Amino acid sequence: MSAGSFQAPKGIPDYIPVPSGEKNSSADFLAVRTALLRAIADAGYGYIELPIFEDTSLFARGVGESTDVVAKEMYTFADRGDRSVTLRPEGTAGVVRAVLQHGLDRGQLPVKAAYAGPFFRYERPQEGRYRQLQQVGIEAIGVDDPALDAEVIAVADRAYRSVGLDGFRLEVSSLGDETCRPQYREKLQEFLFALDLDEETRRRAEINPLRVLDDKRPEVKAMTADAPLMIDNLTPEPKEHFEKVLGYLDALGVPYVVNPRLVRGLDYYTKTCFEFVHDGLGAQSGIGGGGRYDGLVEQLGGREGVTGVGFGLGVDRTLLALAAEGKRAPAAPRVVAFGVPLGDDARDAMVPLLGRLRALGVPSDMAYGNRAMKGAMKAADRSGARFALILGDSELADGVVMLKDLANGEQRAVPLDTVAGVIASANDVNGADGASARSAG
Repeated sequence: MSAGSFQAPKGIPDYIPVPSGEKNSSADFLAVRTALLRAIADAGYGYIELPIFEDTSLFARGVGESTDVVAKEMYTFADRGDRSVTLRPEGTAGVVRAVLQHGLDRGQLPVKAAYAGPFFRYERPQEGRYRQLQQVGIEAIGVDDPALDAEVIAVADRAYRSVGLDGFRLEVSSLGDETCRPQYREKLQEFLFALDLDEETRRRAEINPLRVLDDKRPEVKAMTADAPLMIDNLTPEPKEHFEKVLGYLDALGVPYVVNPRLVRGLDYYTKTCFEFVHDGLGAQSGIGGGGRYDGLVEQLGGREGVTGVGFGLGVDRTLLALAAEGKRAPAAPRVVAFGVPLGDDARDAMVPLLGRLRALGVPSDMAYGNRAMKGAMKAADRSGARFALILGDSELADGVVMLKDLANGEQRAVPLDTVAGVIASANDVNGADGASARSAG
């Protein structure tokens, strides 16, 4: 098969209509994204659709100029009006901008918003870490309540479990607030400036020393092994906040480990931070995470004291984690019924039959192009359908269609004028589950 003249840009995957379980299956991708969003909706989060690109300064101010995202990874360009715009590298800054622009922060609080879609970061492509990455996320804006932090974390935990994952680990910590961060910053900088740091790392230590603790290079990790930790330097209020978050997680039955060295990669985080880790993915083990960002709203032009907390979950990373556990997404079948017309007259009758099936909510397809019986049945099997509808001249003469259950091979003659209802009823009872089970097997 020819590969064609063009290829997808490096580091950007295609998700294509191949059967569930195959590499780059769009059915698996949609199943994971849908399941994650369903778990989010169950907690009362309304959907928000964000622009793909925004004013560059939104991310420079919101994400932080010392971060790798802003310094190295953003897709930034001048538009035809010579305005600097950037393909969104993350979701939180855009959600906050939308909340402020539309005055949602002056209504009922918290504003609970969910989003999904592609985000863009220019980094070295590797398995599961793409330049166009797919995420779903939530933001809860307007209330500083440890119970809300715990809800956000619990929603993420439930979302992952809803797709069948169970081999992940939740790590939590606290990054403190303005009452303890300045003193800790001085203590950490004093430690870091005594080290033999390269020029770029020293510059990062001057701007945001916490980011140095997030450095993944082994030599830097070794040098900072004895660095003072934020969690040991919390003042009473953020310490109490963190203890309450942990208490609510215990009450919700969400397992976790406290990781004192946990540092999120974006500058806006304060107090609660968390990450979901899957060791089956090797060095790039993070599958999602988030935290509280109490100063971001004001930094982007909002009112003082309007706080926020949220997460971003990687759809691509979730698919890889499922594969590492030997599982695949609970994908719905692409079709339930597949028509096998044998001859022109049968095809003429099959077309309106498929129309009736689709009108009844039964996903349906058929063999096109006057295929012989053997080729058409192969197509039916490849489709993942539960039922094959076999229609030839003899069946037409009798006013029936042969309904074959592709899971067990049983077939029977069903009147043409009632077969759509028969399949629709079977699909309502267990058809989708049966097709999924057949696909999984």
